[in-house]
Amino acid sequence: MDYIQWIRSYVGHREIILNFSGGIVTNEKNEVLLQLRTDKQLWGLPGGAVEKGESVEQAAKREVIEETGLQVEVVSLLGIYSAYFDTYPNGDKAQTITTMFTFKVIKGELVVGDTKETLNLKFFSQENLPEIANQQHKDAIQDFFSNKRGIYR
Repeated sequence: MDYIQWIRSYVGHREIILNFSGGIVTNEKNEVLLQLRTDKQLWGLPGGAVEKGESVEQAAKREVIEETGLQVEVVSLLGIYSAYFDTYPNGDKAQTITTMFTFKVIKGELVVGDTKETLNLKFFSQENLPEIANQQHKDAIQDFFSNKRGIYR
């Protein structure tokens, strides 16, 4: 059982604080990789929950490879996005604290990895962004394209 399932087994759908990690993977055109998520049927950045014993960097790298097939290394800290609240389709509520990085691809090929979470993967330019799943990811993408780093919200 993963950490979120374990916590939810005690608190149900009530609002809790969850820690996530993920970020920005780009291609040679400086387009941002987005994941079409199964839970909301909207696009977002690759990433996910930090598991017990993991650092935010380890969690981000693990999530990116699981969801995209790409092995990455951290280039920089984009920011920490902490004043955000979300309600998931199953009724779960959370204040989500997400550490966002910018990444460099080391190796791998883009493939839809975890089909429980991912419907599609695609790179988008700033001018051609689709509807984004939540405000936290919208802000991170905007900060990236505005060349901001070290953000905390």
